[in-house]
Amino acid sequence: MECTVSWTGDAGTRSAMGFVAETGSGHVLMMDGAPDAAKPENGGQNLAARPMETVLAGTGGCTAYDVVLILKRGRHRVERCSVKLTSERAEKDPKVFTKIHMHFTVAGKGIPASAVERAVALSHETYCSASIMLAKTAEITTSFELIET
Repeated sequence: MECTVSWTGDAGTRSAMGFVAETGSGHVLMMDGAPDAAKPENGGQNLAARPMETVLAGTGGCTAYDVVLILKRGRHRVERCSVKLTSERAEKDPKVFTKIHMHFTVAGKGIPASAVERAVALSHETYCSASIMLAKTAEITTSFELIET
């Protein structure tokens, strides 16, 4: 796996902290820093997600992928799946994630709650590389709700 991240800003402009990531699979992801009123040259223009937001989003994608795949392999009729991640970060640099909560919402026909619980646990403990990596610095908790359609 590879990715090239390039600075899109110009030292003489207000958009000094914009970046574009080009992934090995041929996709593009924009990132930007938060505006900094005190030092505009050090901030971004809020034109894209922050880099740490993309880490959180990637983790959500990784774990949701696992949950859907595990449920489908169990022949469950999954119609929708989402995960809302909330996090806390350290106050001092490096501002790593210290707490992450993942709340899954799974909708489908006749899916037992035990199957969703098992899928979330398997992702969290065995399959999701991103969340397992983040668990080195963050306390990760999970919850879920099941919607019958």
